Amino acid sequence: MDLLRVISRLLDYPDTFLADHEREVLGVIRSANISLVSRTELEHFVETHLAKDLMDWQAEYDALFERGRSLGLWLFEHVHGESRDRGQAMVDLTAKYREAGLEISQHQLPDYLPMFLEFLATQGEEGAKEWLLDVEHILALLLCRLEKRGSPYAVLFETLLDVACSQVDLTEMRAQVANEKRDDTKKAIDKEWEEEEVTFGADSLEKSCDQAARRPSESQRKDLDVPLNWVGFNEAGPALEGVAK
Repeated sequence: MDLLRVISRLLDYPDTFLADHEREVLGVIRSANISLVSRTELEHFVETHLAKDLMDWQAEYDALFERGRSLGLWLFEHVHGESRDRGQAMVDLTAKYREAGLEISQHQLPDYLPMFLEFLATQGEEGAKEWLLDVEHILALLLCRLEKRGSPYAVLFETLLDVACSQVDLTEMRAQVANEKRDDTKKAIDKEWEEEEVTFGADSLEKSCDQAARRPSESQRKDLDVPLNWVGFNEAGPALEGVAK
C-alpha cells in the first residue's frame, strides 16, 4: 500500500524528500481507500508542513518524538519497556522481515514505526490491516497523547487506524492519557538521566543494603538491556529503503 509508505516518510525525521515529491505524495493520499475526513486532514497536514521552513519542521519533530519516552516511535518499548521480552520480540520481527525477502538497510531497530510501515506496505491490503490491528492499541495510545498536546501529527495515527478499520475505544484511551504526567519537560528529562550518588566505605555498604527500597524503575534498568545480533544485515537482498537516509 503506497499510503503506508507515505505515512512512513511523514513519521520519519523530516528531510527534503517529501518536498521533492509533493505531487506524488498528494496523489497517493487523494487516491487512497480511506475516509474523506482522513484524506482531507492528511492532505492538510502535508501541505501545511511542506509550507514550513524545513528547520522549523525538524524542531517540531524533535520536540515531540526525541524527548521523553511517551511518544517514542519504537513499538515494543510501549509494550515491553527494556525487558528481555522486547529483545526477543525484535528478533522475531526481524525474522518476519527476512521471510518477506527484506533486509534492514540502515542502523535502526526493527520496531521503529516508519520501518515497520515500510514492511507493511509489502504485505498487501489485508495483510497490512491484520498487522495494524495487532498494534492498534499502541497506535491509539500515541494518537491520544498527540491529541493531548494539540499536535497535528495525531492525524497520521488516525489514518493508520482508519486503514486498519480499527474499533479500538479511543474514549477509554483518552481518559487514561488525561491523567498522565508529561515526560518531556526539563525536570522530567533531568530526573530520567540523573546519576545515582557515588559513595565509598561504610556508606556504600549501607546504601547497598537499602537497594531494594531504591530499586530503579523498569525504564532505568540497564541490566535488562539485551544486545541484538545484527550479523547478516549487510548480505545481498531487497532492503527496507524507505527510511534509509
